[in-house]
Amino acid sequence: MSNDMMFTTVSSKGQIVIPKRVRKKLDIKNGNIFTITEKRGLIVLKKIDQNLSHDDIMTLQSINEAWDEIKNNKGGKSTTSKFFTEFAKW
Repeated sequence: MSNDMMFTTVSSKGQIVIPKRVRKKLDIKNGNIFTITEKRGLIVLKKIDQNLSHDDIMTLQSINEAWDEIKNNKGGKSTTSKFFTEFAKW
């Protein structure tokens, strides 16, 4: 799957639909657990197992560190394609 932009809507209950091809690629099924973080209007969802793995913890820590860099004006500017390339590594 490429980093094509997709759109979804929010229901009256605050629910969103994750597009089918994303669900298929990430093997998202009913009952999966996600962490969610939000900063400055950007929402990040991370699928996790019921028990956080070391990789999950490291990813969440990296996201938190990135937010701290942005908050402290240490984040650099990036093109959209470069951002999504880096984001895909998470």
